[in-house]
Amino acid sequence: METLKQLAVFVANRPGTLAQVCQRLAENGVNILGLSVADAVDHAVLRFVVDKPAVALHVLGDAGLLVVDSDIIALQLPNRPGQLSELGRIFAEAGINIEYAYGGMGAPDRIGTLFVKVADIEKAREAVAKSGLETPGK
Repeated sequence: METLKQLAVFVANRPGTLAQVCQRLAENGVNILGLSVADAVDHAVLRFVVDKPAVALHVLGDAGLLVVDSDIIALQLPNRPGQLSELGRIFAEAGINIEYAYGGMGAPDRIGTLFVKVADIEKAREAVAKSGLETPGK
């Protein structure tokens, strides 16, 4: 389990906006590892996990976009029934609320990455370590 920076980008909810943001990242050599889109009537929040968060923050900010960074945790979990249930139970027993979560690009051997936003990252790290939950990645 590792702590990563997530970028939340606030954009207009209209055709082509996601493509434009992703193009700016690509033009600057930033690779997207995870993405979540939350929409409303007239705006959307794009949550990105990228390989170069400082570059992405700079590039998108310079483009006039409102970008907010925050810490999240990344857990690599085997792709099998019950994994999310087990993680939810571990966090619940430790009193940790999952504010939101989304998946990322899978790695070889059917391992996926789950990006999770919690209030207390260290407490989450300790709960997962104590539980013995299999997290084959970092």
